[in-house]
Amino acid sequence: MTAAPPRPRLLVLGLDGLPYSLARKLAPSLPNVSRLLPFARPFEAELPELSPVNWTSFFTARGPGEHGVHGFTVLDPATYALRIANFNDVRVPTIFDRLGGAGLVSRVLNLPNMSPARPMRGMLVAGFVAESLAQAVYPPFLLGPLRAAGYRVEGDTTRGAGDPEYLLAQLRASLAGRRAALNLLWPDLAWDAFVCVLTETDRLFHFFFPAVAEETHALHGACMALLAEWDALVGEVLDRYDALPGPKGLIALADHGFCALETEVDLNRVLADAGFLRLSRPARDEWDAGCIGEGTRAFALDPGRIVLHRAGVYARGGVRQADEPGLLADLRALLTNLTREGEPVMRRVLDGRSLYGTENAPDLICVPQRGFDLKARFDRKAVFGHFGRFGMHTPDDAFFASTVGDAERVREAGVLALRYFGLDTPETRGGLIL
Repeated sequence: MTAAPPRPRLLVLGLDGLPYSLARKLAPSLPNVSRLLPFARPFEAELPELSPVNWTSFFTARGPGEHGVHGFTVLDPATYALRIANFNDVRVPTIFDRLGGAGLVSRVLNLPNMSPARPMRGMLVAGFVAESLAQAVYPPFLLGPLRAAGYRVEGDTTRGAGDPEYLLAQLRASLAGRRAALNLLWPDLAWDAFVCVLTETDRLFHFFFPAVAEETHALHGACMALLAEWDALVGEVLDRYDALPGPKGLIALADHGFCALETEVDLNRVLADAGFLRLSRPARDEWDAGCIGEGTRAFALDPGRIVLHRAGVYARGGVRQADEPGLLADLRALLTNLTREGEPVMRRVLDGRSLYGTENAPDLICVPQRGFDLKARFDRKAVFGHFGRFGMHTPDDAFFASTVGDAERVREAGVLALRYFGLDTPETRGGLIL
């Protein structure tokens, strides 16, 4: 009797927010990430350079114009209520749907924007922004062993840079949970594709990027100690991969890059100061879009999405189609010419419909220069300011390494996963290589 052919397997290792340049710089201290460097390169995030946008682009192999996730938040045009985007907003099938349809099994650990979890051929422990662990898992029986292991979707980062010891302890606890989940999902090898995303780097970099990047920083040693633990877990994943029988393939990727933050830039304050945004009352908090009033011609949503306040779309909207070209030109000029101490804030101001290839898109997408972190709050009194964060996302310099083919941007990593298993890949539209 002829033995069955070996089962091809694919590992996807997510290194959330890891810049390629930083990985090379820290290579002497990160021996396991260094194992990836001989076949690594920088690649680009989808715009805007946010985790839900980019991880969704990976797990659908599509751009934002097709999968429908353009940011962290979604605005209800009737009530102006803001909510957090989630898996229900994804408009196209996932690569796991495609794999399952071909009879292949996926195990997925800590992949952002896949909550609320839904049935799939395999097992899922979704990542940020799951509202609860119960909402993040499929099949439901995983909930018991994960709770017993102390698994948490996210560590508590609310104290931020103000309490480094607490934040680092929280990240250590979440790393321990990822290890426990890995030990639960991997060993039986009853899978074809395994996805493991480590998000602790993103959380660390938001609050302590300068401490990681600068050896003279007072917290450099403490941050590097945390990264040593993270690197050890990377090594455990790679060791498991190395022990797999062939054929096998590996993709490692970050969803965006990172750099030091010089200042936050509030685009709703820019629009309000220029008369494009009119508030009907003081905002109750930074997310209170209900204060958008009549007479508003444009508003911003995180991080750099500019939206026209159209009549017939928004309950209080008044912008007519005939007014759109001139209004967009005025907005583009305002944002392109925005400066701080003589330094341009914007790298590019892009037409959203051209960028995404769809009518259902933000009107403008702002891409800032490094150091300028774009926000879209409703209660800020000044355009520029610091609010406890010291690192920001970049659309370039994201880490990428693969044994199964090359990619220029995040969605193409999902395409590689499909192609590895011989599946047809979708025609994708929109996007820009900066």
